[in-house]
Amino acid sequence: MAEWEDREILEAIRTPGKAETAFNHLVKKYQERLYWHIRKIVIDHEDADDVLQNTFIKIWRSLPEFRSDSKLFTWLYRIATNEALSFLKQKKKRNLTPIDDLEQMPGEQLESDPYFDGDEIQLKLQQAILKLPDKQRVVFNMKYFDHLKYEEMAVILKTSVGALKASYHHAVRKIQAMLEDD
Repeated sequence: MAEWEDREILEAIRTPGKAETAFNHLVKKYQERLYWHIRKIVIDHEDADDVLQNTFIKIWRSLPEFRSDSKLFTWLYRIATNEALSFLKQKKKRNLTPIDDLEQMPGEQLESDPYFDGDEIQLKLQQAILKLPDKQRVVFNMKYFDHLKYEEMAVILKTSVGALKASYHHAVRKIQAMLEDD
C-alpha cells in the first residue's frame, strides 16, 4: 500500500465509498508516530495501545467534519494528546493508590519495561521527565523528542507560543536540577 499524501486522504474521506480505504491509509501513515507520542505521555504499552485505539475511533468519527483550519498532522496530534491527558486524569481518579505511590509508579514501570532499551543516562533522563507535571512533560516531549515547532505545538495544545516557551524552559530547568541532584 503506497503512502498517500494528507490531501489525498482528505479527498478520499469525502468521496462516497472511499472513506474506509482513506482511513486505512491515514492509520498506516500516522499510527506509529501517534503511538510513540501517546506512549511518552501514558508510559505503559497497554495503556498507549488503548489510548491509540480511542484516538483513532475519535478521528474516524470526526474526520468528515475536519475543516482543514490546521494541518491534518496537528489535528491528529491534538486529538491524541487530549485523549492521553484525559486517560491520565481518569486513571488518577480511579486509582485508590496513595498519591506518593502514584508518583513512583511511572519510573518503576520504565525500568521494567521490555520496550525501553536505553542506557543508565537515558533512564535517568526519562525518570526526570516523568516527574514533571503532565502538561510540562507533554511540551518537553513534543519539543525535545518530536522536534515540533512552537507554532505547531500552539495549535495542537491550543495555547500561546509564549506559554509553551515558558513551560519548556521550566521543564528544562527542573530536569537539569533533578539530574544534578543524582
